Amino acid sequence: MNRREMLCKSGFGFGAIAAADLLAQDGQLAAATEFNPLAPQTPDFAAKAKRVIFIFLQGGPSHIETFDPKPALQKWDGELLPESFREFDLAQTNTADGRLLGPLFPYHRHGESGLEISTLFPRIGQHADEMAVIRSCYHESFIHGAAVTIMSSGTILLGHPTVGAWVTYGLGSESDRLPAYVAMTDAAFTNGVACISSGFLPAIYQGTHLRTTGAPIMNLTPLKELGQDRQRQLLNQINQWNTRHRDARPHDSRLDARIANYELAFRMQTAAPDLIDLGSESQTTRNLYGLDGEETKQFGGMCLLARRMAERGVRYIHLASSGWDAHGECRKNHLENAKKIDQPIAGLLTDLKQRGLLEETLVVWAGEFGRTPIMQGKRGRDHHPYGFSCWMAGGGIRGGKVIGATDEFGFHAVEDRVHANDLHATMLSLLGLEHEKLTYLFEGRERRLTDVGGSNDLAQRLLS
Repeated sequence: MNRREMLCKSGFGFGAIAAADLLAQDGQLAAATEFNPLAPQTPDFAAKAKRVIFIFLQGGPSHIETFDPKPALQKWDGELLPESFREFDLAQTNTADGRLLGPLFPYHRHGESGLEISTLFPRIGQHADEMAVIRSCYHESFIHGAAVTIMSSGTILLGHPTVGAWVTYGLGSESDRLPAYVAMTDAAFTNGVACISSGFLPAIYQGTHLRTTGAPIMNLTPLKELGQDRQRQLLNQINQWNTRHRDARPHDSRLDARIANYELAFRMQTAAPDLIDLGSESQTTRNLYGLDGEETKQFGGMCLLARRMAERGVRYIHLASSGWDAHGECRKNHLENAKKIDQPIAGLLTDLKQRGLLEETLVVWAGEFGRTPIMQGKRGRDHHPYGFSCWMAGGGIRGGKVIGATDEFGFHAVEDRVHANDLHATMLSLLGLEHEKLTYLFEGRERRLTDVGGSNDLAQRLLS
């Protein structure tokens, strides 16, 4: 039994005292008060960021059309791939008779740094001096499901915890009245809820899905005829039964999670209505996020909720934008999708900065892979995990810089290569967590997010 398991099982320590005080504020103690596994934890070293907002573009945005300009590729548009590139092992990519497709959007320089960003993102480009673009990301899978699994949990194997689960396991929650790990999507999650799963970690670290259409949280308002006192009595009785059931099944963490979630749901009835009430925001804020625009209102609402959650102590916020799988008509696909997210993401960065939250909030933008320089179908692009881009802002990093590079056509990451494991190690490092020490004993081995890989050297480059 490791230290965390011992504390969770024993029910002693300051976490239990804190949990007791919080429940006492609601009227009376629950029948079974135990150590709170989501109590704030001390980081391994001084953290630059307190929380993460992870913006994930499902389907795989093209690095060539977004943050990795390739003027040489433009010169070869429509030509066969040079012989020097055909020797590479590019899995499903047809290098024998594939024709190259030049960049479909021009690039402009932005800010004092002169960072080059595609015209797809004119508003995000206004934040160039706050962004660090990493042009040398890579991993091993060209299949959507496996690639999403790598980017969300560091491995192609199913059943492993996602980044948000590891972060909440390592740091706990800043809020006692809202979930520590929240996820939203404008459509559906690739791989379903597996992309926000706690895997083999205790179920309490599972991400909470907030809906983006209709009521974000179902059954939030209690029955008027029940009343808070009677509801508290009912919950105490349910917890007593659940605890008795749990004690007979000590290895099923879902029962601990259920007990904790009942208590959290009770407290959320006070905090969550204020969180999701966007009507209290000014017209200036609504305009900033594009809440009144037909194309931007959904993702704009997600980004505004992300800022409100950051203010209220939510530790890890996952925002998924769907539909970037451009096998055909890549220009049309990316243009339509970029219109949905450009203003909302820029608004989020602006709002976080204005409120003094950006320095302590790490914003990460990524997809599961990029798109191949070779044309597919009618001016589309295939999957491409061998070299693609992501960017980070906030969290103490110095923006206005480019890290790494792909070759002249955008096939391979060739300079300062950053594997998905390195990306995750960097995120943990900025949060004050040593990726090699954040472990959990499972099936006889101390497991970690970065498996047997990962380096946080990138963190030092982002900070310098």
